[in-house]
Amino acid sequence: MASLRSAPPASLLDISRSIAHASAPSMKIGDRNYHNASPERRFLSAEWRYLVMLNYKVNPEILWPYVPLGTELDSFDGRTFISLVGFRFLRTRVYQIPFPFHRDFDEVNLRFYVRRHNGKEVRRGVVFIREVVPRLMIAAIARLAYNEHYVRFPMEHTIDLTDSRQCGMALEYRWRDKGRWNRLYAQGSGIARVPEKESIEQFISEHYWGYSAHRGGGCLEYKVEHAPWRMRMATSAGFEGDAANLYGAELARTLKEKPDSAFIAEGSPVVVYAGRRIT
Repeated sequence: MASLRSAPPASLLDISRSIAHASAPSMKIGDRNYHNASPERRFLSAEWRYLVMLNYKVNPEILWPYVPLGTELDSFDGRTFISLVGFRFLRTRVYQIPFPFHRDFDEVNLRFYVRRHNGKEVRRGVVFIREVVPRLMIAAIARLAYNEHYVRFPMEHTIDLTDSRQCGMALEYRWRDKGRWNRLYAQGSGIARVPEKESIEQFISEHYWGYSAHRGGGCLEYKVEHAPWRMRMATSAGFEGDAANLYGAELARTLKEKPDSAFIAEGSPVVVYAGRRIT
């Protein structure tokens, strides 16, 4: 594992400074000309691979304080979910530039699901409560670009693909907080398939917008592109640790319960576009 004390390249620092001084174009909620306001700009390209997705049903009132202006909670069959997701970030480029020691790393995030009405279009997206990465500069750039709640902790992962006869795999992501390791894990077998339409797997994996609160008020919206992921149900999955420091006592209690569902997704190449402020 690369040293977490390595100094970031000067060019990466330059990008973080330029993001800090940049202002995203503003658009009014419901503006049908939103897409035509300015050309979409790629902020990040990468591969998201070996995803573990643990899903928990929650009381929607828990999430209301986190819902960005202009969005509303999304649900599946009348149920509201949060998901604890761990995965590998690979071959990462920021503004098409690959940076040494910042291309391949782990991420764990806790997220929930929202939608926004843009004219007749309904945009289904995610909101991140907290995201964990192993390098300080990655967390800093994400906070500056999208006002996301990134933190940096030492991280490890285990990916076991040895059960080839049963198409099985075992995945685990770990991070150390206050001297204690936390982990989420999943084991699965069988052939991975693209989720059926209107299934819980599709609901969890196919939200193609991201939303966060904007520093100047309103909401930041950004587009995420990727192909539908092939997935398999997890036969064993869960979270172990104390997440209260990251997520608060109420959400931490939820994560100690058995997930309502758990999936392993193969992942794909992804593109994340620059965000735009909506008011």
